[in-house]
Amino acid sequence: MSADEAAPRVVIADDQTLVRGGFRLILGSAGIPVVAEAADGQEAIAATLRHRPDVVLMDIRMPEMDGLEAIRRIAAARSEVRIIILTTFDLDQYVYAALTAGASGFLLKDVSPEHLIAAVRLVRRGDALLAPSITRRLVERFAPRSAGADLSALTPRELEVLGLIARGLSNAELAAALTLSEATVKTHVARILGKLGLRDRVQAVVLAYETGLVSAGQHGPGSVSPG
Repeated sequence: MSADEAAPRVVIADDQTLVRGGFRLILGSAGIPVVAEAADGQEAIAATLRHRPDVVLMDIRMPEMDGLEAIRRIAAARSEVRIIILTTFDLDQYVYAALTAGASGFLLKDVSPEHLIAAVRLVRRGDALLAPSITRRLVERFAPRSAGADLSALTPRELEVLGLIARGLSNAELAAALTLSEATVKTHVARILGKLGLRDRVQAVVLAYETGLVSAGQHGPGSVSPG
């Protein structure tokens, strides 16, 4: 089994023991190992640095240090770790802040077992865990009024790729839609991120909405949407 095919290793950070235990059981049933649990942001950082998981499931509202600050510190220290936010409410200002801080998407805590398992595998592959309709509403509600960036550095093809990413397409779906190889799609995505100074494709999705590249009603087939 290659590294890409191996089961993702997960850290669960939530101040509720029952939530952690439930998620551990669900992931374990799918052969996804939970290498550590954390009850607050500081424990989440320590567990991530020690165990080097592929994915962290991170509650936002925790004692001692909240998930938002933990996300910032983990993103700065271990940029390859993918972080999924756990929340009870999709239109939450902290969700928007966490996405811009480096999270790869979010899940509602009442997520189905199948959705949780699929989400962990999805973000491990480098795809964004964002529903276009919810992303649009988050940006409209919480983005600064002056938000925006100059997209002129992007080629027409890169603008097309960015727009499709924002509409929820995975790398595989992008490759099929544009009749390109997945390797070529990954190259385009990497160039977009580099030109715009973005950490990952989630920040690219948010930026596409903030700049108006993607407008309300433009929805494509998504990979996994958060509840």
